[in-house]
Amino acid sequence: MSVTYDPNNIFAKILRKEIPCHKIFESEHTLAFTDIAPLAKIHIIVIPKRAYIDLIDFIDHAPLEEKMDFFDSVSSIAKDQNLTEHGFRSVANRGEYGRQEVPHFHLHLLGGEKIASLRGAE
Repeated sequence: MSVTYDPNNIFAKILRKEIPCHKIFESEHTLAFTDIAPLAKIHIIVIPKRAYIDLIDFIDHAPLEEKMDFFDSVSSIAKDQNLTEHGFRSVANRGEYGRQEVPHFHLHLLGGEKIASLRGAE
């Protein structure tokens, strides 16, 4: 997969404050906001503030401090949104087959209700 980072993607524009978002959480290296087309009662997008195309790019190139901040932020958000007691789904899509729509690494946190099975049956 040979994809280059597009600095005009929607998440880059949100980070530059060219497009508003409903911010849930912000740290030195991470921003989280509600999804504009939620797939669950709670649907939060968590992104690193630096330009990474996908999870693999983030893992391979982000400094340890950014990785720690990102995943500590995900934990804090899940706890703050009361997602830990009953559970939640976290999803990071990559590439065409993974149906990644925005070429900026992002993690979806979905919860607040029972999430449909990936297999289509409960």
